[in-house]
Order: sequence, then C-alpha cells, then structure tokens
Amino acid sequence: MPDETVPDSGRESGGTAPSPGTRRPGGRTARTRAAVRDAVLAGLTEHGYPGLTVEYVAAHSGVHKTTLYRRWKDIEGLVADALDLAGEDSWVPPDTGSLEGDLRALAQEVVVSFTDPAVAASGSAMIAAAFQSERAADALRDYYTERFARCEALVERAVRRGELAADPDAAAEAGAAGIDAGALVRSVSAPLFFRLFITREPVDDTVAEQAVAATLAAAHAGAFTVAGRADASSGTSS
Repeated sequence: MPDETVPDSGRESGGTAPSPGTRRPGGRTARTRAAVRDAVLAGLTEHGYPGLTVEYVAAHSGVHKTTLYRRWKDIEGLVADALDLAGEDSWVPPDTGSLEGDLRALAQEVVVSFTDPAVAASGSAMIAAAFQSERAADALRDYYTERFARCEALVERAVRRGELAADPDAAAEAGAAGIDAGALVRSVSAPLFFRLFITREPVDDTVAEQAVAATLAAAHAGAFTVAGRADASSGTSS
C-alpha cells in the first residue's frame, strides 16, 4: 500500500485537531499530523507498541509533547490516528483488464508490503499494535474496511466484462450483481495474512498464486454470490 511523503516537521502548538476518522484541513496542521504519523511508525518499528512513548514521538516529529498530549491524549490515540491518516491516501485497486489480473496484482501488493525491507517493518508493527490496543484494533479494522470497499470496483468490472455471473434478484439488495465483493477480495489476502501473522510462515509469489487460484475457483463456483449462499442454506435445511 502506498505511503505519503512527509514534509518538514516544525514545532507547532495551539489548536485542537478533530477526532480520528474525520478529514483534516491541509497546511501546517496536515504537515504536523504527517510528521507525528511518521514518528509513530518509526517508534513502533524500533521499539514495538509496549516501548513506544510520547517522548519518543515528540523527539522524532519535532512536535512538543504537550501538543501531543493535548491533541492525541496518549499513545493509543497517536497509533489510532496514524492508521487513520494512512487510510486517507489516494490508493485505488489495480485495473489490469481482467479479474484474475486484478486479484494477482492485489496479492502481489500484500507480498511486497510485508516482505520488502523498505516497507515491511512499519506495516507489521502497526498490525502488531492492534493486538495490544483496542483503539488501534478499531482503527486497523476501519483502515481495511475502507480498503476492501475500494476493491468493490474489481467485482463490478468483472461482472460487466462477463467474467462473473450476475444475479439480478440479489443485486438489488447486495450490490455488485449480488456478489459479496468484500468476501471475494478478502479471500485473496486472508491466506497471506494467516501465514504472515499466525503461523509466521514466509509468503512468496507461489503462495500468492495459490490464493488467487483458490479465490477464482470459489468465485466461479458461486461461493461469493449472495443468492447462491441463500439457496444452498435452504437446500441444506430442507
């Protein structure tokens, strides 16, 4: 997932930032927030969530700790807002011309994000923080909810191209031609995240291809079609 460039991090005082989850104005406030976000990521990478302190963020962001306490209250607030800021980027899902190509590109993004030394440490540190802070977990959940919502366009394009069968009866209620787009996209990334953060196994192109192939097979079998799941349930109970 792409990151943002952080401008200069001069000291700032005064003012009150909106609560995490709302859009902030640009200018100096945005520069301050970006500098704080980078310091939080650096601290999580270097020390982990238990070792991250407001003093560290102040020293590495150039923002006085009294301002940090006033705006973000505590470490949980700083971590949650860092994740919130990460979700305010302009990332869009890949558009390769085919569902298979789009899913493969998504899987590759996950592999690169968590194996490339230049970016892997900060992403892993954020996810680790979510296991130790409820507010961080909520922010991480919101971040990925937004990401998967953007990915609904993959399914919509696939339906228009005729790669996935449309169900007009389910479409009225479920959208994307009655296909659970979020479940479909999660099916690609889920086995990768399982290996990365549960079993602690390596991920590579082969694992990514397996995840894509399994998701495509399930999609073509109707596993993500809302009406198909309802029919299967009623058939089982009869």
